[in-house]
Amino acid sequence: MNTVLTRDTATAPEPRSLSRLIELSTRAALILGLAVLVVYFSLGSELFLTMGNFRTIALSSAILLIVAVPQAILVIQGYVDLSVGSIVGLSGVITGLLIVDHGVAWWIAVLAGVCIGVVAGALNGLLVAVTALSPIIVTLGTLQAYRGITQALKDGPPAGFGMDMQLLGRGVLGGVPVPVWIALLVFAVGAVFLYRTPSGRYSYAIGVNKEAAFLSGIPTRTLPLLTYAASGAAAGIGGVLLAARLDSAPPSTLGAGFELDVLTAVLLGGVAFSGGRGTVVGVLVGVAFLGVLRNGMTLMNVPYFTQAIATGAALIVGASLDHLSRRSRSRTLVGKRSVADVSRPTDPR
Repeated sequence: MNTVLTRDTATAPEPRSLSRLIELSTRAALILGLAVLVVYFSLGSELFLTMGNFRTIALSSAILLIVAVPQAILVIQGYVDLSVGSIVGLSGVITGLLIVDHGVAWWIAVLAGVCIGVVAGALNGLLVAVTALSPIIVTLGTLQAYRGITQALKDGPPAGFGMDMQLLGRGVLGGVPVPVWIALLVFAVGAVFLYRTPSGRYSYAIGVNKEAAFLSGIPTRTLPLLTYAASGAAAGIGGVLLAARLDSAPPSTLGAGFELDVLTAVLLGGVAFSGGRGTVVGVLVGVAFLGVLRNGMTLMNVPYFTQAIATGAALIVGASLDHLSRRSRSRTLVGKRSVADVSRPTDPR
């Protein structure tokens, strides 16, 4: 008698269940790491566990969260935008120039800065999603191009934007900084988009298998294009808020290197760089982790180069977690196929 294995006797977990388990484990590890940082910095500085310092962390992390949410959605779709730092700088400088050099009303200048971000993001989307060029190559190119345009606009930094801009960047509403309210709104919109709309489900499908998604009638070009535009808009908002907070917009440094912070927060938050997996809740935890890490090191007078090393290490950790997650899921899928092959009935002849 031939022994036939069935799927019911297989011990390999379902890929979806394993993916969810890995996602929860990654998030739990990040939360544990965040708790360890809080305890460590609390013991190292008496200023850390204060409401004023927590407000400072929230304010410094707000712009990162604003830009990281649409970036996470892009990565879930299997794309990436490495030019967001340069878009932050371009939008902030244009906003400052309109106010200082051309006397434009602050709110019109703010809208113009955000619109510049939308246009820059949409251009990335056209080059990547429509023409099917490499998102890494394209956005590395536009990173340099947008930074070059920013530096060509003005030699010195525009500064002194007025009280209304200062309130936008540093004002407090209900005890919470205005940029934090904006960040929470962007986070809520991103969560609703991913979890409550068909386009959110389509984003995961595109990231898992773009060809299958296309054959299923999902707009595999239009949706990434719009997401790139949204990413540009978020970077534009971030640039405006950063310029307002600093009351200055230096063309060579505003937003410089910001794309690495965004990518670090996204990967630490459990978003798979290969696409198809991740949550904005995880990104929120990743942003909080980076905010606490930098704030604590600053309070403890850690040199800047050491802070840069720590941030780079965090990016490597995030990439490593993503790599381990993909390997585990790949092994599980192979195991499932092997069980399925053995489970086929044998030829009675």
